[in-house]
Amino acid sequence: MSAARVITTPAGIIAIRVPRYLSTIRIWESLYALPFCFMGMILAAEGWPGWSVFIWITVALTGVRTLGMAANRFLHRKEDVHNPRTANRHLPQGLLKPWEVFGLMVVGSVVFFFAAAQLNNLALALSPLAAAYVVGYSFAKYYTWACHFFLGWALAISPSAAWIAVTGRLDLEAVLLSVVVALWAGGFDIVYGCADLDFDRKYGVNSLPKRFGVTAALRVTKVMHTGAAVALLVLGFWLDLSFYYFVGWAIAVSLLAMENSLLKPDDLSKLRSPMFQYNSVISMVLLLFTILAVTL
Repeated sequence: MSAARVITTPAGIIAIRVPRYLSTIRIWESLYALPFCFMGMILAAEGWPGWSVFIWITVALTGVRTLGMAANRFLHRKEDVHNPRTANRHLPQGLLKPWEVFGLMVVGSVVFFFAAAQLNNLALALSPLAAAYVVGYSFAKYYTWACHFFLGWALAISPSAAWIAVTGRLDLEAVLLSVVVALWAGGFDIVYGCADLDFDRKYGVNSLPKRFGVTAALRVTKVMHTGAAVALLVLGFWLDLSFYYFVGWAIAVSLLAMENSLLKPDDLSKLRSPMFQYNSVISMVLLLFTILAVTL
């Protein structure tokens, strides 16, 4: 059977398109997003919340991440063609059609709202706000250099959302965990803004590095990550978590400090280093030791 015929068969189309869909929404980054969500879930339940809650939280997060990532790709598809860091994405390369990515947005929305409805009334009531935010934050960089903070909070929704899913209310402990994620993710987005500086200057895109310079931007990142580390420490004492949590905290903070040490204002080449890809490891470490702290 020829390659051309394989691609035109239903099985061939699925084999080609589905991996592209998963790559477009960066499904592997769930390894970074899910652990913080599950931390909120475990801490809210003070242990295992039950399979039903776990499954619907996972489905909801998958849906809203699909919506947010697809919206980002769809809304920025024209400028992504000109940005060296994003020019190899599926839409700029013509590997996916805009309607396909828009379809991912629709599917993600439906999955998210349906999953929220299976949890509780507050989760369902707040789901349109969460959906609107994960789509709307993509516009922030056209209006303000503070766009990185908007992205940080887009990711920070998940632990508070999981807390609401378990308890039916939003407590201050959940908000503090969301602050951790906002500082963490927002700081890294500033770093990527440093990498995009030439593009942002040429095309008029706002960013903190463009407004204040790379040196100042990296300092802000370090301050934000220090704040995230301190907030995590405070959370452990606030919830009276056991020794295991603080072991995980020490490991995670050490890895985070290592990542920050790789970045220099005049040399951002380490941004693509394997050492700078520890975010998933860090979040998984925090989740693992949080589980140990709650259950042992």
